[in-house]
This record gives sequence, C-alpha cells and structure tokens, in this order.
Amino acid sequence: MISPSDKEYRQTKQIMLGKENLNPEFKPLADFIDKTFGVRTINIVYDTIDRGTRPRIGIYFEHYHEKQSFNENNGHVNFDSKKQKLIADKFKQSINEQGLIKNKRLFDLWTKSEKSKYQTDKILVYFSAFEPIAKNEANQNITQDQIEQLKAELNCEDLWEISKCFSGTTFFLYTDEQVKSYENSETIKVWADKYFDILETYNEFGYFKREKFNILLDSKENFDKNYESNWYYYYK
Repeated sequence: MISPSDKEYRQTKQIMLGKENLNPEFKPLADFIDKTFGVRTINIVYDTIDRGTRPRIGIYFEHYHEKQSFNENNGHVNFDSKKQKLIADKFKQSINEQGLIKNKRLFDLWTKSEKSKYQTDKILVYFSAFEPIAKNEANQNITQDQIEQLKAELNCEDLWEISKCFSGTTFFLYTDEQVKSYENSETIKVWADKYFDILETYNEFGYFKREKFNILLDSKENFDKNYESNWYYYYK
C-alpha cells in the first residue's frame, strides 16, 4: 500500500469509513498485534508474491508512528525481524486453529477442506500506514483548474508555478532572490491559508491541520539550473 490507487489502500479506506470490516479470519491476529504492541490494526491483507510461491501479509495501521514502531530501532528503514517472526508465527497458529492452512503435500490434496486457502511457510510480514497515503490522496485531488484559479486570485507577478507532490506543495517564484525575500513573510501565510482552504475540501479524515500545515518555497531559477527544467528530476 504505497499509493491511493492500490487496492489495499482502497479496501482499508472502506474500513476506515465504516463501509467494510476487517476479514474476520484475521481478527485474532489483529487483536494479538494490538494487545502486544499497543497499536490499532485497521486491516490485514493476505496475498502471494514470486509468482504465487511465497505468501505474505500486510499489516495496516492508521498512523505513521505506529508503522514506524515496527522498524528496527524504531526508525530505521528495515522492519524488525523479531517482530515479523512473532507475527508470522501467530498468523500460522491462528490460521491453523481455524482450519484454513493450505497444505502442499500430495496426500493432503485428497483430504483438505474447501476452506483451506492460506499458505504460511516462509511468509513475509510487512507494515504500512493509512494516514500518509490518505494525505497524499487529499492533496492530489486538488485539480489543476483549482490551482490556476488560486494563482489568478493571488495575482502575484513573482509567482511562477504551484506544484504538488504527494502531500507536499511547493510555490515557485522566479528567482532565488525572490525566495529569500518572501521567506517568513506575511504573504506566505496568506498563500498557505488560501491553499489550505482548497485542501480542506478533500481532507475527509482531518489529517491535515492548519496549525501544522506549511507550503514550500522554491524558484524557477533553481528548477532550471539544477534540475534541467524537468519535474521528474526535481521530485526524484
């Protein structure tokens, strides 16, 4: 779950909206995770990778700090392997107790029940958070027409472009000198207020807070000189 278009995100969003529920087969695992680690598991998704040869489960929390608590040393990029193993073992136990393990042995092909549908050998456990992606979606839902209308309303000759990327928004002036002159000015607060008014329309979960919301400043001069006037290079 890394973008608003991912099916895992869309499913988790429906759960957040109260329109769907967590798969009841995964509720024992969710309860175990929440009780053990003091978090709130929103969704658990099972699928396979490596052409169906390796199972994996995604554990989806609401907030980023919850997901980060499952990284090594509470902040590094890699997931904590001990926590992964603990959850993988609990998943296997839970699924086994429910009679849902998908066996690979030839003998079991004759005896397994129709409910047997999950592989658990060498299962990969990963973690994700809903809030950051929901914020990305809200910001990306602002249309180009709304951006152009805002630029016209601001009516500033020094403003070249307004550019969105994920949950962040950059107001581009023409020169580096202009950036310096606008930094920490009342004008920037006004621009942020007006942009937030538009953003609030799409802020359905309330994750954006005005007191913590800021716009970024940059210049066309920097964009042209250091990024070859290329948005891909700029946001890479």
